[in-house]
Amino acid sequence: MEPGTGIGDIARELQRQPGLARPAFYLQAFVRLNGFAPRLQAGEYAIAPGATPRSLIEHIVAGRVIQHALVVVEGWTFKRLRQALAEHPKIAQTLQNVSDAEIMARLGRPGEHPEGRFFPDTYRFPSGLTDEAFLRRALAAMDRRLSEAWERRAADLSLREPYQVLILASIVEKETALPEERPAIAGVFERRLRKGMPLQTDPTVIYGLGDAFDGDLRRRDLAADTPYNTYLRKGLPPTPIALPGAESLAATVNPAAGDALYFVATGEGGHAFSATLEEHNRAVRRYQTKKR
Repeated sequence: MEPGTGIGDIARELQRQPGLARPAFYLQAFVRLNGFAPRLQAGEYAIAPGATPRSLIEHIVAGRVIQHALVVVEGWTFKRLRQALAEHPKIAQTLQNVSDAEIMARLGRPGEHPEGRFFPDTYRFPSGLTDEAFLRRALAAMDRRLSEAWERRAADLSLREPYQVLILASIVEKETALPEERPAIAGVFERRLRKGMPLQTDPTVIYGLGDAFDGDLRRRDLAADTPYNTYLRKGLPPTPIALPGAESLAATVNPAAGDALYFVATGEGGHAFSATLEEHNRAVRRYQTKKR
């Protein structure tokens, strides 16, 4: 039902559709006799088999439109989010030729980098929602989640502002898919930051390489001097590298205690943690041999 559609148009369209228990002209009479015409809401509605004029009009007056969904996945980049919005058949496209910078300006955040700013979740919406409206909703959701996480931060957390939490949480998100590991991963990075050690995390290097990354991280890539190379530069990268979820935000503001400063993938989905470089090197050799 498009904006401006009259009850006569609706009735004629419904007359061509199966499913109504009675002829559609009863719908016109019901609406006019009860004064419902000014209260009809535009939208996409499902007609249940055997629907009556009363039940159908109640749906339209209440605005109970069909809800579509888009799942925004933890760890997506903003580029991937834009692609998902562009591919969704029920989202109205208004940002196809708009730059990232202009999008942020339209959202009221001029000069802000878009990466990491949108909360990953399952969003439901009516047909015709614009991509800009979708992003506005996801931006507000991340603002709220980040603020809540910041309020719950550990008293001795070294991160000085919420944006730093967002940056580190995005790295935690990319380092492990296991929720139970995230506090430990965050703990390693927290201790490295405190000691002035470089984070030395591959996901930031990969993000800095952009389209030049071919899926295989090589030694020469670790030497590529981009702002996101945390092997060459100490501290946090300049922006987030992905969309962090609620669990990564929570882990980052309350990292696990301990003395681990290193971790290596075990090849089975998890990581082995070490307190010294010697222990870490032994773990690397062990799990590299296992992979071979």
